[in-house]
Amino acid sequence: MKYIFVSGGVVSGLGKGITSSSIGTILQSKGVKVTIVKIDMYLNVDAGTIRPQEHGEVFVTADGLETDQDLGNYERFLNLSLHKENYMTAGQVYKSVINRERAFGYEGEDVEAIPHVTDEIITRITKAGKINNADVVITELGGTVGEYQNGIFFEASRILKLRQPKDVLQIHVTYLPFLKNIGELKSKPAQQSVQLLNGMGIQPDFIVARSELPIDRKRKEKLSIFCNLHQDDIISNPDLTSIYEVPLYLEEQKFGGKIIRKLGLKKKITDTGLSKWKKLKVMRQNAKSKLKIALVGKYFVTGDYKLTDSYVSVVEALKQACWVQCFNPVFSWIDSVEFENGKISLWDFAGVIVPQGWGSRGVEGKLKAVRYARENKVPYLGLCFGMQMASIEFARNVLKMDLANSTEVDPKTKNPVIHIMPDQAGYLAKMQYGGTIRIGSWPCKIKEGTQLDKIYKKYGSNPKSPWHSDKSFNMTPTGAVNIVYERHRHRYEFNNDYREQFEKAGFVISGTSPDGKLVEAIELADHPFFIGTQFHPEYIARPHSPHPIFLAFVKAASQNSR
Repeated sequence: MKYIFVSGGVVSGLGKGITSSSIGTILQSKGVKVTIVKIDMYLNVDAGTIRPQEHGEVFVTADGLETDQDLGNYERFLNLSLHKENYMTAGQVYKSVINRERAFGYEGEDVEAIPHVTDEIITRITKAGKINNADVVITELGGTVGEYQNGIFFEASRILKLRQPKDVLQIHVTYLPFLKNIGELKSKPAQQSVQLLNGMGIQPDFIVARSELPIDRKRKEKLSIFCNLHQDDIISNPDLTSIYEVPLYLEEQKFGGKIIRKLGLKKKITDTGLSKWKKLKVMRQNAKSKLKIALVGKYFVTGDYKLTDSYVSVVEALKQACWVQCFNPVFSWIDSVEFENGKISLWDFAGVIVPQGWGSRGVEGKLKAVRYARENKVPYLGLCFGMQMASIEFARNVLKMDLANSTEVDPKTKNPVIHIMPDQAGYLAKMQYGGTIRIGSWPCKIKEGTQLDKIYKKYGSNPKSPWHSDKSFNMTPTGAVNIVYERHRHRYEFNNDYREQFEKAGFVISGTSPDGKLVEAIELADHPFFIGTQFHPEYIARPHSPHPIFLAFVKAASQNSR
């Protein structure tokens, strides 16, 4: 097995995840079996209890782990379902080492950062490679070089390189700022980040130079001299119009061949030349018609800035579904708190999405958005919390239950149309928040003849599609056409005590758990497109296989375009 470590320098948010994904995509196109591991330096055991504004979207693996959003990028680029083992935090590592020490697993040794913690890290990386049957394990080191918190992971990469020098590559992603007042890219910050890396005993095999503009020969010469690399090993990676163009841009510099030669990998017969990615680029460039979509959420604001990282998978799923239908999505980020206060209007949007969320803040604004979409026949898609909001809004304004709510928002509500799942109440009572929710890939039975049934049959008939079944986790289909597998992340559910009353009023339960006990999807029969899902279809939407629900939503929105 071969190993590639991807580190970052100068600033966070450079795009190490996209770079890692692109390297994996390039190697994959040459017939190399690849997997990618993300290491986060924080002491959380997983990403599930971190605020979205703090660390971006929480991504969910099929086997049920809450991870960093980079796992979503890895899956979208590699078109693979990854495992729990593809994600690691400092909290996981230290917890394992301490638990082993308490169980006398080290047989009386002094337990130290080196070699015990570093060996635990290396063992986990190797295990991820074996589970995924990979020729190459790419490991993205979170944070930037020089930080106190992530130093132990850099040490692990150094030690592995020392033990297996021919099997390990170090790739450093660093930043060259463009100073407008001078009119050129400056290489000094990049030089300093490599010097920090050198100070840890690590010499990068490649530098990937992130910048606003492509780096020129002069900058390459400087980096070559001061960072001790050949110019051919300095790869330009400027800002592009789409993240899906990065593999093509990197491969134009023959990056894949350079990596294969340095690792001594055997040449593979397969070499697709990234043909699918070239087609995707053409498709995106041909998408001229604009489609205005409103995302009504509450995790945009951080300080004085608005971020979109909290809903990355939703945004990417929409882009994919738009491009294949020749539309160019135009997103508007609607803060549900501001919308609740009447500061924003939805009248000129082709479609409305209410994505995932937790807690009571901004709920009334989301309910207001749902009502607008329902009453004005605007295509609506509710994802997880968005499905729950659709249920509450229907109860209040159609069934006339004025006090209808979720017990998450109002524990004393007289009409808890959304309530805590029975097994979850015990966890909350004991304040066991981490890793206890209903999570991962679960089967959903689609009701025959519903709009959702027609959508899956029209767009998702391919049994190899990730939404049909995930054989990687022995979750084989039952043989019934109306069973799909979707990923979940929730504690609350539709209250079945209200089910009959809802259905009599035209509220369609279009998806349930196979035993019929859990409501998984809802829709309105008298609406052009009004669908809510308790699951997260965005998690398994891929660039080359957009998700059926998003394809249908975009189709409906295009017919409503204003």
